[in-house]
Amino acid sequence: MSDIKDTVADFKSGFVAIVGAPNVGKSTLLNQMLGEKISITSKKPQTTRNRILGVVHRPCSQLVFIDTPGIHKAKRPLNIRIVEAALSALGNVDIVLVMVDVANPDPDSEDFLVKKLNKIKHPVVLALNKTDLVKKPVLLSIIDKWAKAYSFEAIIPVSAILGDKIEELIDAMEALLPKGPPFFPEDTLTDLPERFFAAEMIREQVFRLTGQEIPYSTAVTIDSFSQEKKGDLVKIHATIHVERMSQKGMIIGKNGSKLKMIGTEARKEIEQMVGIKVFLKIFVRVHKNWGKDTKALRKFGY
Repeated sequence: MSDIKDTVADFKSGFVAIVGAPNVGKSTLLNQMLGEKISITSKKPQTTRNRILGVVHRPCSQLVFIDTPGIHKAKRPLNIRIVEAALSALGNVDIVLVMVDVANPDPDSEDFLVKKLNKIKHPVVLALNKTDLVKKPVLLSIIDKWAKAYSFEAIIPVSAILGDKIEELIDAMEALLPKGPPFFPEDTLTDLPERFFAAEMIREQVFRLTGQEIPYSTAVTIDSFSQEKKGDLVKIHATIHVERMSQKGMIIGKNGSKLKMIGTEARKEIEQMVGIKVFLKIFVRVHKNWGKDTKALRKFGY
C-alpha cells in the first residue's frame, strides 16, 4: 500500500506550450511524441491555425502539450488572431518548448519570439529541429548562438520527421514538471472532438493539393457528423469556404477532379481516425473576404 502512495506522491504533471516560427515542425513533433496523428501537417507555412492539445502518458508523469500556430509578425486579421492564440498559450503553462528549424532559419520570427520569451517566467526548453539536414559543425555553431541568446533549461537537437532524440527531449521536460496528479485519464490523447479533426483533415488536403495562394483563403466547417445506427458508417457533410469565386473553381477543379481528390484523401485520414467506413460529402461556398471579416472569423472558430 505504501508503494502506491509513494508513486502517487512522486507523480508529475503539467502543460507544455510548443511554440516557434511557422513551418518549423511543431505539429510533426507533437504527432511523433504522441505516437498518433492529431495535428495536421504540410510543407506550407501556417498550416496550424488553432491550439491543438495532445497528452503524453508516462509511468510517473503526464505531459499535456499545446501545439500552437506559428508565431510571426502578422498583418492580416486572420493571422493576427492566429498569433494571439499562440502567444496566449505562453501565460498558462508550466513549460515552454521552443522549436527552431536549423535548416531554414527565420531570423525575424526568431528575434520576435525571443523578445516574447523575455516576458515569461516559466522554464523554457529549446528543440533544434531538422538536424538531419545540416552538418555537425553548422549545428554546433547554432547551439552556441542560441545558448547566448537566451537562458534555456536544455537545448536538444532533434529530427521530428525521423523521431531522433524525441525521448531525450521528453526526458528534459519531464524533469521540469511540477509534482501533481494527472489531468486526463490514461486513454486520453486529446480534448478535441472528432468533428474538429475531420475539418482539419479536409483542410490539410487543401493545403497539400492546391496552389500557393488557395490554402490561406480557405476555412472548413463540418455541417453534420453522424454515425449510422448499426455503427458501421460515419456520415459527414462539410463545407470548404473560400473568399472569391475564382478560388471556388480552383478548389473544384476540371469536372470536379480537384475536389474529388481532396475528398478521397481526407476520407482515408478520417477513416483511420474513427476506425470505420466514412461517407464524406464536401461543398464549396464563397464567403467574400472572410479572412478580414470579424464575424466570419468567429463563425469559423478563429
